[in-house]
Amino acid sequence: MIKKVFKQMIIAQILSAMTVMICMLVDSIIIGRFLGVNAMTAYGLSNPVLLVFAAIGSTLSNGIQVVCGKFMGNGDREGTNRCFSASVFLALVISAAGVILVLALSSKLCVFLGAGDPTPGNEVFFLTKDYLRGFIIGAPAFLCAMVMVPFMQMSGNRIRLVAAVAAMTVFDIVFDLLNVFVFKGGTLGMGLASSLSYYIALIIGGSYFFTKKSMFRFNFKGIQKRLFGDIGKQGIPTLLNQISLVLLVFLFNKLLLSVGGNLSVASYSIVSTIGNLCYCFGAGIGSVALMMSSLFYSDEDRRSLHTIVKTMSLYSFVLTAVVIVFILIAAPLLVGLFLDGNLEAQNMAVAGVRLFCLSLLPSALNTAFKNFYQGIDRVALTNVISVLQSFGFIALYAVILSPFIGTTGIWISWVCGESTMLLLIAVYVWGKNKQFGFSAKIFALLPDGLGASEENCLDMTVRTTPEAVKASEDAADFCLRHGESERNSRMISLCIEEMANNIVAHGFTKDRKKDHTIDIRLIFKNDKRLIRIRDNCVDFDPIAYMDLHKTDDPTVHIGIRLVMKMVKDANYVCSLGLNNLTLVL
Repeated sequence: MIKKVFKQMIIAQILSAMTVMICMLVDSIIIGRFLGVNAMTAYGLSNPVLLVFAAIGSTLSNGIQVVCGKFMGNGDREGTNRCFSASVFLALVISAAGVILVLALSSKLCVFLGAGDPTPGNEVFFLTKDYLRGFIIGAPAFLCAMVMVPFMQMSGNRIRLVAAVAAMTVFDIVFDLLNVFVFKGGTLGMGLASSLSYYIALIIGGSYFFTKKSMFRFNFKGIQKRLFGDIGKQGIPTLLNQISLVLLVFLFNKLLLSVGGNLSVASYSIVSTIGNLCYCFGAGIGSVALMMSSLFYSDEDRRSLHTIVKTMSLYSFVLTAVVIVFILIAAPLLVGLFLDGNLEAQNMAVAGVRLFCLSLLPSALNTAFKNFYQGIDRVALTNVISVLQSFGFIALYAVILSPFIGTTGIWISWVCGESTMLLLIAVYVWGKNKQFGFSAKIFALLPDGLGASEENCLDMTVRTTPEAVKASEDAADFCLRHGESERNSRMISLCIEEMANNIVAHGFTKDRKKDHTIDIRLIFKNDKRLIRIRDNCVDFDPIAYMDLHKTDDPTVHIGIRLVMKMVKDANYVCSLGLNNLTLVL
């Protein structure tokens, strides 16, 4: 089931990661081809402001995934809602402050960005100012949309999320073209086009949070300062990654100017633009790994965490292999979208794109492991990987190789740096485990005391009524082998059979198009007997259902009533589109 959920989440997460990059790519192509060189220069000068907001949004999003994932893993609904309220509040406050600052200081900001003084003949200054004013209006929607993504993934609303992302991209293209050919609004119109597309995406996706089905509720009373710090702390690796990328761009521009001149810098801008789109695949996989690992780590579910490591590694290999082959073949065509007529620059950019794409596989694996380790609270390790992966090793190879082989040395530095980082992670893992190998258990780096040992856990999968009966029998045998009395063994067996049959009878029939599965885990730990039941049917909280349908008739809801009388405690949470019920006996 974990593999299925991972696969379902990847598509939405990759599309979410690509949206901003695609919109920036589309804007740059349309501005460059239809509004002229000065407009393109103004857009390029404005990009740092866009990237700052993107960095803030990514920092909040990753922090939310870890903090909220822990609340959900512990079944803490109140904590989950507090995290949601704090996240929305942070996004609104930061974006409001950004809007006020950019509008009030737009002239000074343009000068700082390099647009020059506001003299009548300096067209670039006014074009830059216009674009910033148009874009900043959409900043609240932009940040809120980025904050919305992890919550929609956690709630299992992946179709709505994909719809919001697709609408944002389509409308951005449509509004850009309308601005160029109909309204002729220049760079101000281009900025407004992006802003409108952000609000459309927010309306489509954000409307879920106002429905009765929403598992998240905003409440001013739930906003706590402590959560601001927790979200910010967990977002530090992302912030370090963004800072490292900025430093790398600065260093590469300096090195390229010294070894290849302006032509190589222009080629690098194309390589980095295409590269940012390619990175979205690894970023999407890493984001899903972060979200799922933080949730299952809180649940102390070692088996699921091992499955996550296997699954994220598999998808890193498969997806990036496909992307690498595509880029190697399509590099001349992709570069041709940006350059037309300058053969030397085209050849240089094509070589750069092809050499860069070879780094995608180690990069995707590094990102996946980095995010997984963040999800299991290895924050220090995550911070080190963030800096070394995004700047340290790549910069080192670029500085060493560029004096000898020029721009080729800089293009090669990506694959050399990412490969060195992956090797270092492997060496670190082997040293920590004092064991050489490539298994998920070794690379998961889980603490020894996390969860119950394998011999004290029984994992079962149920898809039919006969399988539910078989699971019940296996549970009874497992209990007897662990010294449980016959009475308690029968009680545990009966709990499993009743709940599994209830899900098969009612949950499976409500959505016949879906491939339904029930994962059952029986755990013996610290003198406690835990039953964890997880299914991918429609949302159903048996605890809340019993509270809403109280009756004196003993024959009504007999299965659920029987189970609830046998257990000491029951906890339900819906996360990642899965029903998770934990019973304590």
